[in-house]
Amino acid sequence: MIPREELGPVLNGLPTTLPDTDPEETREWLESLDAMVGAEGENRARTVLLKMLEHARSRSKLEVPALTSTDYINTISAADEAPFPGDEKLEQQIRRLLRWNAAITVQRAQRPGIGVGGHISTYASAVTLYEVGMNHFWRGQDAPGGGDQVFFQGHAAPGMYARAFLEGRLSEADLDGFRQEKSAAPHGMPSYPHPRMMPEFWQFPTVSMGLGPMDAIYQASFDKYLTNRGVKDCSDQHVWAFLGDGEMDEPESRGFLQVAANEELDNLTFVINCNLQRLDGPVRGNGKIVQELESTFRGAGWNVIKVIWGSGWDPLLDADHDGALVDLMNNTRDGDFQTFKANDGSYVRREFFGRDPRTLAMVEHWTDDQIWALRRGGHDYRKMYTAYKAATETKGAPTVVLACTIKGYDLGSHFAGRNATHQMKKMTLDDLKSFRDRLDIPISDAVLEADPYRAPYFNPGPEDDRIKYLLERRRALGGFVPERRTAHKALALPDASHYDGVKRGSGKQQVATTMAFVRLLKDLMRDKDFAPRVVPIIPDEARTFGMDSFFPTIKIYNPHGQNYTPVDHELMLSYREARNGQIMHTGINEAGSTAAFIAAGTAYSTQGIAMVPIYIFYSMFGFQRTGDSFWAAADQMARGFILGGTAGRTTLTGEGTQHMDGQSPLLASTNPAVVSYDPAYAYEIAHIVESGLHRMYGPDDEDVMFYLTVYNEPMVQPKEPEDVDVEGIVKGMHLVHPGSFEGVNADARRAQILASGVAVPWALEAQDLLKADFGIVADIWSVTSWTELRRDAMDADEQAFLHPEQGARTPYLVQRLDGAPGPVVAVSDYMRQVPDQIAQWVPGDYASLGADGFGFSDTRSAARRFFHIDGPSIAVRVLQMLAARGEVPAEWPAQAARKYDLLNVNAGTSGNAGGDA
Repeated sequence: MIPREELGPVLNGLPTTLPDTDPEETREWLESLDAMVGAEGENRARTVLLKMLEHARSRSKLEVPALTSTDYINTISAADEAPFPGDEKLEQQIRRLLRWNAAITVQRAQRPGIGVGGHISTYASAVTLYEVGMNHFWRGQDAPGGGDQVFFQGHAAPGMYARAFLEGRLSEADLDGFRQEKSAAPHGMPSYPHPRMMPEFWQFPTVSMGLGPMDAIYQASFDKYLTNRGVKDCSDQHVWAFLGDGEMDEPESRGFLQVAANEELDNLTFVINCNLQRLDGPVRGNGKIVQELESTFRGAGWNVIKVIWGSGWDPLLDADHDGALVDLMNNTRDGDFQTFKANDGSYVRREFFGRDPRTLAMVEHWTDDQIWALRRGGHDYRKMYTAYKAATETKGAPTVVLACTIKGYDLGSHFAGRNATHQMKKMTLDDLKSFRDRLDIPISDAVLEADPYRAPYFNPGPEDDRIKYLLERRRALGGFVPERRTAHKALALPDASHYDGVKRGSGKQQVATTMAFVRLLKDLMRDKDFAPRVVPIIPDEARTFGMDSFFPTIKIYNPHGQNYTPVDHELMLSYREARNGQIMHTGINEAGSTAAFIAAGTAYSTQGIAMVPIYIFYSMFGFQRTGDSFWAAADQMARGFILGGTAGRTTLTGEGTQHMDGQSPLLASTNPAVVSYDPAYAYEIAHIVESGLHRMYGPDDEDVMFYLTVYNEPMVQPKEPEDVDVEGIVKGMHLVHPGSFEGVNADARRAQILASGVAVPWALEAQDLLKADFGIVADIWSVTSWTELRRDAMDADEQAFLHPEQGARTPYLVQRLDGAPGPVVAVSDYMRQVPDQIAQWVPGDYASLGADGFGFSDTRSAARRFFHIDGPSIAVRVLQMLAARGEVPAEWPAQAARKYDLLNVNAGTSGNAGGDA
């Protein structure tokens, strides 16, 4: 029973679980409602109930369900506006300077001989949204509680450059280098927020639309994670994400809203620039995107603040006693609102107010110019200040501010509200003159006429009151935004002894490389200084990867703790959640997991503390499903380990086509920031992880990520050889089993077999078959990274091509294979393109085998025989190459194929049938 003085839950809007402390009074209320329906009809009763619910929601302590949509007016009334604390005149003048310089940045980028384009209209619609934040809310990294984290809308980048120009952080030469990163070096600047291209300026890459909203949510979540775990107090920091209403159609934009609500991320604010336009036309021409978004966010549990109308509308709304104007606003479609702003005051009077004689009468004494001067709320700094203030004061829920603006605002009639405005990148001479006049920029006609493509920037200088004000506001708020820093608290790396356990091998026990990695992680986390910095990230597959053993020790992070008794609570490995838990268990959610990886992997920059994310997933659902996010991670210079578990096309047995990874190393190879490995043995993993920790977190830290493919196929893990080739393991290949001449002639034919990952045992099987059946001696190489071998060879080629005076460097691959006798056959559990990455550098004859085509459900041995990558298939391919060289009889390959029944999938025996799928 819920105590009488407590509120109790409201589930799905139904009060059935609440105690009724006064049934008689309740009955009277119900009878009153029945009487109203009988006397005044259902519509009147519905109106009263909705008004009561809306009123009740405004009283936060009542905690009643949210209405999913409210009238198409501002959420905060004019009477409840907060007083504006800034210098209104100076801030208006600053906005004018910014509008001019942002537009001129793009205009000059279109000059003849350059023509690289840019976007003018997005920032033009959003200047006020940004400037209210810049002058009054967003704290820089020198603020006492740490800096806020602002995800700027990608297409608005020229505005951020324009502000940095006024702040003295960028020069005219820098602005002229917009979109000319190499040709205008060292002054070149990227078109959008790209931290890797401008590493001291941008913090977050956002222009791959949809990733910004997702990454902002997980950034806010990670900030709470750091606070709740006691790693760092981030409680005074706020995450702001600036988004477009068209961008909200991306599934990533809306698909994570419940995560923010469930975790009560009151340190997060979305600001959606609702200019009602996407790239080619209206977002919802036949509907109302603001109302749709309000319903979506409210339904997901967010606090919603609509800023639709500017202050000029307030007297009209105050005079709207019978609701005619609100009704008109509610029922006018977005397509019409866009058309209104592409015309004039006379058109708006006729086509909007004229739809109802009552609303037409409201403006009968207004001039057309007065009607035209009515602004949308996103251009009203007072309205936006009030909205931001309310957002930062909201507790227990994230907030979204839906701000209505006009795309291309203040750029002139050729731009404002036009369908093509997003693609318009330059202004005519007349456009420039009108724009200059509206903004009161002191540039003469003669200067503009001399070359419209080189219209000058304007910065009044550091002694000007506007610039002094702008800089003072940033000093008061703790420094510039955006700004990226990399100074951070160093990470104490585990000493070498923590790697010894897996280097000893598994004895007689069969252990898959996935489990070998987990054992290594356990050993590393015995280091008390290192362990707190580790962030395991698992998308609801911990038991698959053998990581459920971490549940009772480091626990699963949940900001609310565990307020239930888990069904497996009596088991040693029961499901354990805790407010200070360490595992980020994101659910069935690879995209969210990758966003969490980015937040953790960039903490060295965003929070000044290095964290080590270790994200493990089904390898098929990593780079294939979330490759765009890994590119964003590379752009943001994230660091950490990415584990493609249950890797390979044939190891997962019964799972089927969509679970069979035959391409992830190839996809990973396309990302220059990803260092990719496909290890075969536990001791190889130990050296790769140790190398990764030193490269990413050592004194000479690099902005890279390490991707390891690990398998679920058990096998005996060999002990590390005494003469282990650590350099070879790290650089990409090492000799694991030289061929033996015992029992064969000294002049026996030779071959080299290169294999990676789970394919190494098949290569060893082929080695035995070739020697026993044909007297051929093959050397077996474990290729830990086809990609690193390729990159090293490409670097050597580039040096020889561009810097011949430095002399030619021999690629590592060539060094190792130079002089190795016989043809080379390469094999992996992936498509042939993976080993074919090194084909052009292999000295001598080269052939590859791979699992090309679709995966399927079957036994491991049958699948490997089908793809002809098993031991016998490798042996036959070696024989074919030797026969082609005239080194063995021509009939031997066919004899071997018959002997091994090569075309019969049921004859395959390569691989272990054990191991859970």
